[in-house]
Amino acid sequence: MDPRPVGMFDSGVGGLSVLREFQRLAPRERVVYFADTAFFPYGPRDAGEVRKRAFAAARRLADAGAKLIVVACNTASAAAVADLRELFADIPFVGMVPGVKPAARSSRSGRVAILATPGTFGGDLYAAVVAEFGRDAAIEAVSGRDLAELVERGEADSPAAREAVRAALGGAVAAGADTVALGCTHYEFLAPAIEAEFPGVAVLGTSEAVARRARDLLAGRGLEAPPDAAGALDLIVTGNREAFLAVLPRLGFAPRASAETPS
Repeated sequence: MDPRPVGMFDSGVGGLSVLREFQRLAPRERVVYFADTAFFPYGPRDAGEVRKRAFAAARRLADAGAKLIVVACNTASAAAVADLRELFADIPFVGMVPGVKPAARSSRSGRVAILATPGTFGGDLYAAVVAEFGRDAAIEAVSGRDLAELVERGEADSPAAREAVRAALGGAVAAGADTVALGCTHYEFLAPAIEAEFPGVAVLGTSEAVARRARDLLAGRGLEAPPDAAGALDLIVTGNREAFLAVLPRLGFAPRASAETPS
């Protein structure tokens, strides 16, 4: 048993999709969530810049005593997770991987749209996953323009979100894609809008699978919280904390959080 917290980071609210699942699966665990909103969004940024921010977030979480760190961002996972594991060799890391494998296996038409950021598509991780698991399906990479920004503003269920997902995915669906894999944690909050806009198209995220992997890794290494632990959440927000907190209820997320702010 280990009372230390689990660390988790993203450029903003997107990683809360992973946090929500993790709290459901491991309610006794204390989590320190690092929202790097001062540098949001990561998606269009250069891989080197994203790597630097990932190192800074991981260092802050390591200093907070994190026993495991979840990179709850596909762009940061693509840019930095391998280096993070090498640099912080004593801390296990769990990263995000686009759901190419389950999407390709479940597609009836054999056509799959992967909705992600340019940073995710430009990484070696995405190329490797497609090469290994996408051979039996036609994979179309779809970059979401302004989608993460809509979610960050708390507009995931707005008419603007419906219009944006229609514009992003309309061509791929018209071409026969019957499955959309979400390759950005922000986009997981857009799943209802995608399903409403494209009835019959399956929408697959990976937040639950990543949360389950983190829970199982804790159990396998004997790092689970004590049986009497109540679970808690500390937030570290690098940008406007009040704006970040104001968005959470609009995403259906009402965490109990500390007032921690980085110096």
